[in-house]
Amino acid sequence: MSGRREGNAPPSQRRLRVGEEIRHVLAEVIGRGELRDPALHDKPITVTEVRISPDLKNATAYIVPLGGEQSVEIMVGLKRSAGYLRTVIAHRLRLRYAPHLGFELDRTFDQAQHINELLHRPDVARDLAPHPDVARDVAPHDDEPEADEPEDGGPDKTDG
Repeated sequence: MSGRREGNAPPSQRRLRVGEEIRHVLAEVIGRGELRDPALHDKPITVTEVRISPDLKNATAYIVPLGGEQSVEIMVGLKRSAGYLRTVIAHRLRLRYAPHLGFELDRTFDQAQHINELLHRPDVARDLAPHPDVARDVAPHDDEPEADEPEDGGPDKTDG
């Protein structure tokens, strides 16, 4: 049996740490406006996550343009700047290999908003509300001791 994990194992601590370090570098470079690509000039971009391959040679950065504006142009500009960003990562981080960078739009916020809208629809809210016939009294049964009474019926040990 080999020491490799099979299936969809969670990322190792090293992968998570390297991904987070790359995210910090990308956010710093983009936030400072160091990229000279016209599609990225004065565009607020958030780097939400960086996922890195198990061999640490490929990284995918998930980004969100503020307001979702001009996302196609921003993605094209980031892809054009990938070589420069890879060089910056190589200089700032101590890695054996500087990973190849890919960029994707982070859709998790859109998905969360869609789910929120679905949950607040009147027909769904009606289905999620407690049904009056199912509601029951939550009072303790007669055979269960009250919270203040000791179970064995003896003296309460909290009284001094």
